[in-house]
Amino acid sequence: MTVPMRARPFTRSFHPVGLAFALLFFVWSMTPSLLPRAWYLQGVATGISMVTGYGIGCLVAWILRRCGVQPDWSPRTRRIGWWVLAGVAAVVIPTFLILGSWWQQIVRDLVTMERVERSLYLPVLLIALAVALLLLLIGRGLRAGTNKLTGFVDRYTPTPVARVTALVVVVVLLVVLVNGALYRGILGTAEEAFEAADAGTAEGVQQPTAPERSGSPESGEAWDTLGQEGRTFVAGGPDAAQIEAVTGRPALEPIRAYAGRESAETMEGIAERVVAELKRTGAFDRKALAVVTTTGRGWVNGRVAASFEYLNGGDSAIAAMQYSYLPSPLAFIADRESPMEAGQALFEAVYAVWIDLPEDARPKLVVFGESLGSYGGQSAFASGADLVARTDGALLVGTPNFAQPWGRITEQRDPGSLERLPIVDEGRNIRFASNPDDANLPEPWEFPRIVFWQHGSDPITWWSFDLLLHQPDWLREPLGPDVDPGMRWIPFVTFWQVTLDMVFSAEVPAGFGHSYGPEAADLWADILAPEGWTQADTDAVRAALGG
Repeated sequence: MTVPMRARPFTRSFHPVGLAFALLFFVWSMTPSLLPRAWYLQGVATGISMVTGYGIGCLVAWILRRCGVQPDWSPRTRRIGWWVLAGVAAVVIPTFLILGSWWQQIVRDLVTMERVERSLYLPVLLIALAVALLLLLIGRGLRAGTNKLTGFVDRYTPTPVARVTALVVVVVLLVVLVNGALYRGILGTAEEAFEAADAGTAEGVQQPTAPERSGSPESGEAWDTLGQEGRTFVAGGPDAAQIEAVTGRPALEPIRAYAGRESAETMEGIAERVVAELKRTGAFDRKALAVVTTTGRGWVNGRVAASFEYLNGGDSAIAAMQYSYLPSPLAFIADRESPMEAGQALFEAVYAVWIDLPEDARPKLVVFGESLGSYGGQSAFASGADLVARTDGALLVGTPNFAQPWGRITEQRDPGSLERLPIVDEGRNIRFASNPDDANLPEPWEFPRIVFWQHGSDPITWWSFDLLLHQPDWLREPLGPDVDPGMRWIPFVTFWQVTLDMVFSAEVPAGFGHSYGPEAADLWADILAPEGWTQADTDAVRAALGG
């Protein structure tokens, strides 16, 4: 059988070695990763993986040709090769679509999510092909542009110089274009758009009347300046009566001090307004004071904040500020400077007042933050030792892989300990936990106590550009109990899988992925060790938090 004439131009536009590699990468892309993926995200991951495989295959073939390996296949042999490749694809593609759907059900079971219809995986191939072809066309367009530019420059310079010059020009143009779109487009246009959306108030959120809350009638911060997430934060959380009902102990009204992005021109200015709120409410006279770096538009994990207030009997204050109008996913990609500036500005402003207080009259000073909040909050400290020296404790949640000093602390872990659960200095002050039991180590835990709370299945913590070509320790070592034991590191593929795992990483049940909930009560109990506090008290707080 011969290949139809109309099919020849199409088949000849693809390299068979590239297609073979694309098929291999298709197979790899269907393997499990950290979290369940929606079928359309699986299609995107598969499409990107396929075009990556195709490019690698073409590169291998080019290298072989450069080395003089150029088999002179007969037309008949070429036809047989094409049909063999087509036959293998006809078997492999449906087989791994079925296996992929089955592996996704296993991952759903691990994170206690309901199973979905496996038939939803049928469109994966169509999406993958569309994505792969689009990326291939873009790549070919860039190659054609480079070739034309080479031809133009070749009139005036030697050919090798022309090729290098054309490549450099194209790369520079791409970098300039991407950077321009990123900062002027996302940080400019998007900030303006989300600034308008930030004026809204979430359903059911009402202005607080208690003077202990920013945005109340007695507050120096107007309710409409706090931003949507700020209004939600100061209006939420337990009051004194609720704390008494849960703990069975007398309680105070918790203080929540907050300032919005529009309250001042600079980060330092916003931080000073938060400190003014702390002074107004008498926060420095409370038993415990928490400095929180928020995420994106100013979000604070309500369960982490509330559990801190329950454990302190309301004799507490929380200080936070908004530093951006961008939602966390966009801020994660486009703006990593603002969280650092905000984290440093707020902690240093609070610390400057706190350190001048008589030592026996200071509140316990702790820090907490989640995701970009953990990243930004850590920026106020040069090292783990600095964090221990200048605070009375910390709960840092779902820390991104690029955060410091988290990265250095993890790298300097005790020999034999796992990357996903490092042991540092035998756990003397700093401990890592996926669940509360992980914080219980044989060695004594000295004060102050620092906890890095990170799930083995949290892609925010494990995503890194290094995944492209480097196998991390956490994928060499035994995987966490919340991760499919069949997950393997595959060059390029794992990077895109984990990248797309991040999209819905917070939409899984608490205890998995980037969803951190009622277990915060257990960890705060470890960090603060309130006098007379029992496990029954912790259980009551967890129940109140919905866990």
